[in-house]
This record gives sequence, structure tokens and C-alpha cells, in this order.
Amino acid sequence: MATLATAPTAAMVPRVPIPPKGVDYRNKIVLAPMVRSGELPSRLLALKYGADLVWGPETVDKSLIGAERRINPRNGTVEFTRMPSNGGRPDKAVKESIIYRLDPVREKGRLVFQMGTANPDLAVQAARVVAADVSGIDVNSGCPKPFSTHSGMGAALLRTPDLLVSILEALVKEVGEPFQIGISVKIRILSDPEETKTLVSRLVKTGITGLTVHCRTTPMRPRERAIRDQLRMIAEICHEAGVACVMNGDVTSRDEGLALMTEYGVDGAMIATAAESNSSCFRTKADGGLAPWQEVVHEYMCLCMEVENRMANTKYLLNNLIPGKNKEFNNAKMAKTYLDICRALKFDDLLPAAVRTDELLGLAEKWEKAPDQPADVQSKETKTKAVRDAMESESARAAGGAGGRVKAAAPVAHAGGPVRRASAPRPKVAAVNAEQPAVEATASQTQTQTQVTA
Repeated sequence: MATLATAPTAAMVPRVPIPPKGVDYRNKIVLAPMVRSGELPSRLLALKYGADLVWGPETVDKSLIGAERRINPRNGTVEFTRMPSNGGRPDKAVKESIIYRLDPVREKGRLVFQMGTANPDLAVQAARVVAADVSGIDVNSGCPKPFSTHSGMGAALLRTPDLLVSILEALVKEVGEPFQIGISVKIRILSDPEETKTLVSRLVKTGITGLTVHCRTTPMRPRERAIRDQLRMIAEICHEAGVACVMNGDVTSRDEGLALMTEYGVDGAMIATAAESNSSCFRTKADGGLAPWQEVVHEYMCLCMEVENRMANTKYLLNNLIPGKNKEFNNAKMAKTYLDICRALKFDDLLPAAVRTDELLGLAEKWEKAPDQPADVQSKETKTKAVRDAMESESARAAGGAGGRVKAAAPVAHAGGPVRRASAPRPKVAAVNAEQPAVEATASQTQTQTQVTA
């Protein structure tokens, strides 16, 4: 009796087994790894608005090796910390640095740790530090920035495929298997499609469970339109090996990501820049679409204070979330504390939390005014003595006293809230040689190299 031939079904398509504690990247819209923008509050905000998975910002292997794991007793977050070298300056106060922070509850099963590395042994050592707390380890081989590529990391790995393959194989065998999580890689396309094909064909045989492709070449910048001509070819190579393929580049929303997945046959889509501007881009139009920026910023500030996020990092993303044409943008940009930001944005319900956070982070001394003072208390107190001195001097001259101005005595200690430092008079300094201008360090310049753009 003849049997009827059956067409191949989706179940027959090969798939690399997903580890018990890992994640499947298929049918997912995810948050991209981004410098500074991918810290814990941003990830939690993306998850709140519907992101299926989140990538943390790239962390360089050497920065994590030797870090200590601790639980923050106030909010339950997991923090990986280490003591900085202080550049060899023994006179400088040593303060513990938080290299990486995650939420073991809200990020459980949805966090992928991205690593910057150019050495299989270092990659394994660093991955073991966080492997028990994340659902995947991703190797960054797509960052084009010099601070990554000059060390052989990031996009430089695209030109050293033997090294990249050895890193992935080591992570699969020595981290993925014992910790039962998946290993993945993020790449860029190469100018020659044949070179891209050769590279991807090698990578999918290393045992990885997922591959993300940023549809730009290494020299291209974000303002240049993504190139998707190679995407279908890459997806087919991944599928033949049973590896999930995620696309990245100019994906602006969940709805667009789902449409592109269908068009190009990829398994998932990654959102980057659009999430920096409004994290509710992960919400479908049917579920409400983009939320007003005020709502998103309010949620973001709640999360930042809850996890005790660094002020410099909080302000960095605020500069993206708040439209630049709004007056609140400049007010928040000038603020130096959580209290002053919440006041500038008129988030009165968050003021108590802002006070507590500022005190925990040592920012209270930077308040423009103490939280229990009326708005004009400081200005009155700082002006009182100057006005009194002027009045006394004028009275003396009217009475026929000495015409010369008497030097005022040193001011008494301020009895109210902290004086705004920006209003304090600056001491006169000698003229600086035009060929050797003074340089003022900014918060952005103090950003450590532990996090780089993917």
C-alpha cells in the first residue's frame, strides 16, 4: 500500500537545544546592548513596556574578573563590585565601584549579559562571575568604537574569525554547559556578502543558540540607513544550523519589528535608538503605542531611585527621554540631585523618595535648597547681610562719616539649607596661556571603560 509523502513541518527544522536555564531568542522583540543606556533602570523600563528580553551594556572581561557579588539589602538587587586602583594615587579616597547591577526577580529568565573580550581564557573567567545570575552570555563582535576595537574586541573580531570562534567554543563548553545557559554572538555585516556568509557559517557551528546581526558595516554610523540585503541569507544559514537569528538596525517599534521578522524570515528583532527616546516603543499600537514622555520619564525616575542608580547615568538617559524643545529639558539637565530633578519635572509624589535616594548616594549637600524650606529662603538668607551692610554704609555717609567703604567682616556660617554652589563667587585666577587652556572634567569623561557600545 502506497504511503503519501508529507511536506516538511516546522518541527522538522533543526534547532540547537535551548539549555534549561537559557532562553530561546525566537519570536522576541528585545532591547539592544547600549553604552550607558542599558543600565538596570533602562532595562526594567523596557521590560515594563513589553520587551521580551533585555541585553545589558557590554562589560569588558578584565573589569569583571575578581569582582565580588553582593545583595543590596535595601532593594534586593545583585551588585558585582570591586575596589578601583585610583590610578596608583594613595592619597585619593578609595570608593567601591559597582561594575554590574541586575534585578534577580524582574529580570529572571530575560537578561542577557554582553561581554567585551578578545581572549578565550579571560572570557571564561569573566563569564563565570555572572553566569549563575543571567540567562545568556553574548559576545560583542559588532562595536566599531576605537576604545573597543583597539584592544581586538568588538568589530575587530570580525577580522579575526579564528579568535572569535575559539572564544565562542570556550564559552559554550566551559560556561554554557555547566551553568545550563545559552551563548550567543552579535556581529555586523561585512562589505562583501560572501565574506559574511563564510563568517556566519563558521559561527553557527560553535554551539551558540543565537546570533544577532546589526545590518551595518563597521565603518557605518547610526545616521546611515541600515543595509538589509544580506539579512535573508544570514537567516537561512542560521536556520540550517538550528540557531536563532535576530536582526538589529533601524527597528523603531514592536510592530515594525514583527513586520520585518516576517519580511526577512528572521526570528527576532532588536531595538536600540528608539528605546533611548521612548521605552514604550516595545508596546504594540493595539496596546496603546507610544506613551507620553511625561509618563515614561516618571516611571524611569521611580526605577532609578528604587535601584539607587548613579546620578550621572540617570541624567544621561533623561537627556534622551525628555524632548529637547521642552523647558523641562534644560531644568532637568542643570539639576545635580534627584530632589532637584523631581522638582524641575513637577513630580511632587516622588519628592520623599528623591530625598532618601540623595541621602543614600551622598548628594544631599548639592541640593539647591533643603526639602523642608520654602523656595525663597536661601535667596533671602544669602542677601540679608549684603543688604544690611549696604544700608549701614549709606547711613554712615549720610551722617557725615568716612566716605571710604569699610571692608565687610567675614560672613557668618549659613544656618539654613545648603547654599547653591553655582551662586558662590569664584576666586580670581591668573590668566591662562591661550596655548594651554584649562580643561574642566565632565561627568561623561569619568565614565569607565567597562561599558561600551555594541
